[in-house]
Formats: sequence, structure tokens, C-alpha cells
Amino acid sequence: MGDIVQIYEDYKERADFLTVYVREAHPTDEWQMKSNVKDDVCYAQPKTLEQRVAIANDFTKRFKFPLSFGIDDMSNAANDAYAAWPERIYIIDESGHIAYRGGMGPFNYKPEEAREWLAARYGAVKHEAAKSPAGATAPAK
Repeated sequence: MGDIVQIYEDYKERADFLTVYVREAHPTDEWQMKSNVKDDVCYAQPKTLEQRVAIANDFTKRFKFPLSFGIDDMSNAANDAYAAWPERIYIIDESGHIAYRGGMGPFNYKPEEAREWLAARYGAVKHEAAKSPAGATAPAK
């Protein structure tokens, strides 16, 4: 989640961002993952749009997720149109055409590719290397 939030922070003045919540990838009542328990992201597969909205609201509030958040309808129209499950990045250009189609997650979900596309279009955003605290010295050998 951190990579896409950083990309958003870097390019939000030049591009619009939208996250669309599609069906739950690892719900507690289907295929729960240990990592979901560890990260406290445990939801049953929503059966109604109201349940899907409640999960999306809980997620955005608990994790202070800053991107605009849309919610797929219960017919899963967005998921079906974009093969979005479990996660995927698309960039849609100003004319409404797909300019970048990322791989399907988790193994081919690569936010750095979206960053490269945005950098080529709008210029790279440089981040300063983390500075050591004032007065810090190298450890003795």
C-alpha cells in the first residue's frame, strides 16, 4: 500500500487517482491468509453493497488511505471490465484510453512501473536520502 500512496503524493498535482474496491481477495469466510490476520485486515466477503461500502470506509479510516476511493457494484462490473482482482494498476490518459495496464497482483503488481510511466510523462520526483540524526557518529569498530 505504501508504494501507491507515495506515488499519489508525488503526482497528485499532475494526475487524478482513483482506487476501486472490488470483491475481497482473502475474506475470512473463503480463503483467509495469515498475513491478513497479522495486518488486522479481516473481513468476510460482503454480500451487499452496504457491506462493501462499510468495509471500504473501515479500511480508508483505519489506514488513513488518502486516495479517492470508488466501490465496485455487486455485479463486479469494474472488476470484470478491468480484470482487477486481487489488485492491478491502470493509467487512463486524457482521452480515456488505457495508457498503462499493470500486471495482475500479487506477483505482477508493480507500482514502480506506474511510477516510471508518470515520470516519463510528468518528470521524475526525487526524494532525498534519509539523513542521520544530528550528532550521530559511526559505530566504533
